[in-house]
Amino acid sequence: MKYLIPNGPMQTTGAAAAVTTGTAIKTLLQIKAGATSPLKICEWGISFDGFAAAAPGKVELIETDVAATVTASVANDITKYDALALLAGNPTTDFIEVGTTATGYTASAEGSITATRDLDGPQFMAPTTQFIKQFPLGSEPIIQPAKFARVRVLFSAAVNAFCYMIVEV
Repeated sequence: MKYLIPNGPMQTTGAAAAVTTGTAIKTLLQIKAGATSPLKICEWGISFDGFAAAAPGKVELIETDVAATVTASVANDITKYDALALLAGNPTTDFIEVGTTATGYTASAEGSITATRDLDGPQFMAPTTQFIKQFPLGSEPIIQPAKFARVRVLFSAAVNAFCYMIVEV
């Protein structure tokens, strides 16, 4: 079962809402695996709406055991990406925990992280660019049960961003 999880609420009558990076380290998207089910990250991506060349920002995909305080995602924000997911019911029941200290977006507090694990290599990215990575089969990073995957950014000047992960149970 695959699920697409963006850094914002499901768009309905309006366009998807971008999130500002700010000028301090900020988690744009956090995903918490269920207590007993790891999640494989099949793909992740990020794009920015900068319109002029500027200093690149730092972008990272990490795992940690400390939650950021985020705007909570709800079941409707998580897209059932394949046929199995469509048949499986609510993913927040067993596979993906949601809440202000679970799966969500736009962190207001980063928490006191003491250790992280890289899920992909950190990148310098221009505020005018986009990045998409699909992991080869058998090489997908795993979000361990009850841990958090985060897309974190640090820019010298704020720029708006969209990011997402496609995860598989």
